[in-house]
Amino acid sequence: MGSPRHLWTGEWRAESDQSRDDGATALHRTPPPRPAGAPEEPPAPPRRRRSTFVLGLLVVLLAVGGGVAAGVYLLDGGEDGTDPLPALSSRPIRPATGETRAGAIYAAASPAVVSVRTTTGQGTGFLIDDRGTVVTNYHVVGDSSHVVVKFGQDGASIDGDVLGTDESSDLAVVSIESDRIPNGVRPLAFADSRNVAVGDFAVAIGNPFGLDRTVTEGIVSGLGRSITAPNGFEIDEVIQTDAPINPGNSGGPLLDSGGRVIGVNSQIATSGMGQQGNIGIGFAVPSNTARQIVPQLQRGERVSRPYLGIRTSPTSLTGSSQGARVVDVVRDGPAARGGLQRGDVITRVGGMGVDEPADVARNISGDQPGDSIQVEIERNGREQTLDVTLGDRADAP
Repeated sequence: MGSPRHLWTGEWRAESDQSRDDGATALHRTPPPRPAGAPEEPPAPPRRRRSTFVLGLLVVLLAVGGGVAAGVYLLDGGEDGTDPLPALSSRPIRPATGETRAGAIYAAASPAVVSVRTTTGQGTGFLIDDRGTVVTNYHVVGDSSHVVVKFGQDGASIDGDVLGTDESSDLAVVSIESDRIPNGVRPLAFADSRNVAVGDFAVAIGNPFGLDRTVTEGIVSGLGRSITAPNGFEIDEVIQTDAPINPGNSGGPLLDSGGRVIGVNSQIATSGMGQQGNIGIGFAVPSNTARQIVPQLQRGERVSRPYLGIRTSPTSLTGSSQGARVVDVVRDGPAARGGLQRGDVITRVGGMGVDEPADVARNISGDQPGDSIQVEIERNGREQTLDVTLGDRADAP
């Protein structure tokens, strides 16, 4: 599988035209309208990843690349003390006579979808409250502290302040003045991504190639996928969709049949074998991850995650053997200080079994930097148990 590819690295219109010529693509997701009086639901516990990403596909990230490193963030219901944003329930939107289902969802949700522009790129975002909070991708805003937001092609250019970014989840939060929100625009509401099922109807709204508020429809093609974040760590529990998305869609909402946001569009895949353009495999950061991360970014807080400091691979090419083989250990990192070495096969972490490499990161997702965990390994045919003190991913080299 190839490395993530940079798409928005120059003046946004020129980059858009070049990306279109090259057949490059990118994902974006938009949030759903907020139903009145809907009950608040707690964030969903993480589900075990059902399958790993298909080998042979090239993952296309909208703006930022990075190597693969061990690490994953799963929504855990706020173990860090942060209350997640509410998940609102709603019934499917009923189209009017002569209106399609996608058209009805578009009519309800698209006013809250915005374009987000920096000096180096362009993407999509969506309004989530009446205070002017906009959610988008980290790789859309990058290191910018200020962006330009527009509600529609003919809308005014609005100055936006970047309140916070998180590379590990590819999420960012932008704030605009509330009095600049056009009249009648209703913020989009998040759904509980635990309730998303394969085969569910899905709609994406975004600005591919600068084409304002383009809508595409499809289904949820898969759940529990894993993609690489801009900083090289894993984003787990990702939603796969065949709703077509392209460069400029990044940061836009993926919506369910009720117009609720189930994910933030982030990446697409191409074959990497001469195939150009969208091939119907897109990935969205799940809404439950956004619900947990966004409140922290609104406050300008750094998102703290446990860090082990290793790279792992399957123990066999066929994947038939259990465990995760250590292929690299970060020098002076937590794992190295705990005694892990290249060639070790990790069988259990924190008392939980390891069937595949992703389980290593998953098994520490509920821990905090500074926690001590036991890592059980096989080395030269002998079983050993090592004590490792977890580090903070933000301090990783």
